[in-house]
Amino acid sequence: MMTSSAPLAVVLVSGGLDSMISAASAKAQGYRVLALSVDYNQRHQVELAAARRIAAALGAERHIVLPLDLSAFGGSALTADIDVPKDGVQPGIPVTYVPARNTIFLSLALGWAEAAGARDLFIGVNALDYSGYPDCRPEFIAGFEGLAEIATKAGVEGQPFKIHAPLQHMTKAHIVREGARLGVDMGMSWSCYDPAPGGLHCGRCDSCRLRSKGFAEAGIPDPTAYAVEPQG
Repeated sequence: MMTSSAPLAVVLVSGGLDSMISAASAKAQGYRVLALSVDYNQRHQVELAAARRIAAALGAERHIVLPLDLSAFGGSALTADIDVPKDGVQPGIPVTYVPARNTIFLSLALGWAEAAGARDLFIGVNALDYSGYPDCRPEFIAGFEGLAEIATKAGVEGQPFKIHAPLQHMTKAHIVREGARLGVDMGMSWSCYDPAPGGLHCGRCDSCRLRSKGFAEAGIPDPTAYAVEPQG
């Protein structure tokens, strides 16, 4: 039973599998959850419906879906008229990278955390399966934590913030197993960057491929409905 004396944490909940398991981890560690999702006019808007389901299922004390239209900047296949790659995961930073997205999202989470009196933030970044994204790496998380200490009233007054990235060093298979251990319904999450008609994951984008591979390697049935069975 969660009590009002339990610590608060602001948890970034995109609606994806990783953010879901990160949020469940916060809950399992005894935090009261303030869930933050960002409607950045992403191509896969359906993930916000998943975020609402996840926040409700985890008993978030409050869930904010904050509108912030990053398509005004463009620069990504998720926010501009650029095709989502469908040929398999390639080396380097992919065009699905949204410029400075996690920096922006953590800044918003930090603002809410300071206003709410929370000193803990959770983000579901993962560096092993998709190290092409620079804002998913350990040095980014450490750097942002240092920034938070010098950029906020709480930080300079000796109340530093902790950025939790519980999935940072997990493979996707490990993440799936952790979701099973925590008892969450992973079918509620949404991963696909380019949704197919009928509410299906496309099965061909990098995110679909990594999701499917994670379930397969974990030996856990994949609850995802794909338009095309993912390969590799």
